[in-house]
Amino acid sequence: MWKPENYGKKFYGPSTLRVGLEKSRNLMTVRIAQDLGLKKITDFSKNLNIYDNPEQLFSISLGSAETTLLKLTSAYSVFINGGKLVNPILIDRIQDSEGKTIFNDSKRKCVNCDKISYLGKDYPTIENEYKQVFSPQTAYQMTSILEGVVQRGTAKKLRSLNLNIAGKTGTTNKNTDTWFVGFTSNLLIGVYVGLDNPSPLGRYETGSKTALPIFKEFVKKTVNKSEARPFKAVKGTVMMVVDPNTGQKAKFNSKNTIIEVYKKQNVIGGKVLYSNNDRLDANNILKFY
Repeated sequence: MWKPENYGKKFYGPSTLRVGLEKSRNLMTVRIAQDLGLKKITDFSKNLNIYDNPEQLFSISLGSAETTLLKLTSAYSVFINGGKLVNPILIDRIQDSEGKTIFNDSKRKCVNCDKISYLGKDYPTIENEYKQVFSPQTAYQMTSILEGVVQRGTAKKLRSLNLNIAGKTGTTNKNTDTWFVGFTSNLLIGVYVGLDNPSPLGRYETGSKTALPIFKEFVKKTVNKSEARPFKAVKGTVMMVVDPNTGQKAKFNSKNTIIEVYKKQNVIGGKVLYSNNDRLDANNILKFY
């Protein structure tokens, strides 16, 4: 029998989806899996190339199936690339001694670049063939939530870098594997900590304690503030000031507030439309334990 539980074996009561993800609360994730259905989750994980043929088990919603660091990190590229999945390549291009390209693995094409002069006012158009997994609006919502993980959640040790960073920690059962996948506006980094022969790393060894410091040290030496620009909001989204604990619209002069991102298409007259028969206040988002 499998019994899901939060880290620390505590129950936190109702909370918003954002807070649940920022604090890595497992019970919320399992409840969402129950509502969505396992087929949607397994199919989606295959679209992201995380798993090849995952079993429909509730534990998979917490990442119980095996994958690789490369696959998991690549899946996070969807959030920062407007919902498009960027497959990693090991060799970008090969040129001969005269600078002639004899191999190019890039999936991007510059349209009519040979017709554009540096003296003109026209800018080149870069097109790509990346797979659109979900909408740019959904991608930005997830980026905003993962940025909250750094600002208020399990990755808040990164705040001292004073950079625009988003990411997620991860820890498997018995603290056998720990992860951290994080990104700036132009750099995506995945870190894994574990043993060649899988065994517990230690009772208190979590993703935030083991993998995250490695990420932090790397970013500290390779990324400056100009390279970690604020994440660009996309068209079709609306931002509102809310209370992160209740999901309700924040009161005037309230000290505890965040900026939440909603899809513009779901906001009608100051209210959010979740289904045909269910209208809630704009900031009263669904709650899970």
